Amino acid sequence: MARIVTAEEAVADIPEGASILMGGFGLCGIPENLIKALAAKGTGNLTVLSNNAGVDDYGIGLLLANKQVRRMVGTYVGENDVLEKMILGREIDIELVPQGTFAERIRAAGAGIPAFYTPTGVGTKVAEGKETRQFDGRDFLLERALHADFAFVKAYQADAAGNLVYRATTRNFNPMMATAGKRTIAEVEEIVDNGALDPEAVVTPGIFVDQVVRGEIYEKRIEKRTYRA
Repeated sequence: MARIVTAEEAVADIPEGASILMGGFGLCGIPENLIKALAAKGTGNLTVLSNNAGVDDYGIGLLLANKQVRRMVGTYVGENDVLEKMILGREIDIELVPQGTFAERIRAAGAGIPAFYTPTGVGTKVAEGKETRQFDGRDFLLERALHADFAFVKAYQADAAGNLVYRATTRNFNPMMATAGKRTIAEVEEIVDNGALDPEAVVTPGIFVDQVVRGEIYEKRIEKRTYRA
């Protein structure tokens, strides 16, 4: 059964140099309170694996501004000026991964698959230093699974057993990340009694979840607003 803790308790023993999977797509479905708690704690030299890096002053952007991230693995970094400056100034190591490959590398980790072949990236910089093998006359790259010491995931609801229900597109990378961390911490908006969740709605079984945090405040920012003239 998952242990219900505060965000501060959840990050208290995360050590320097840890690797952390962080769910979300832009600012949608990110573990806001866990990231804030980690930023306040100041743990550094981190490797963060996330689709993208939030914005300058929110989400993973808080960790970047604090210089807490040593290495970033993701698919898109175009909305974060802080990260851009860090990359150009060689203050951070960055590994950019095609988005589908990123998702599959995490899913493979959770499924116990150490590596797989994909045609994505053949003939590009993505292929540099990677094994290439031909199947049925087509070249494929060998990609390794993406594990991490911790996984920060965001869900809508949890019960005391750690079963998770997601809401709409906030589901994004969270379910697969929940299976790929050595310790998974789920941040949720509501915690309900065991038996209250519809079993058909549970996406992440509690067996994958070690700790549950009920978020106190959610800003739910919009990453980029577009207005009519």
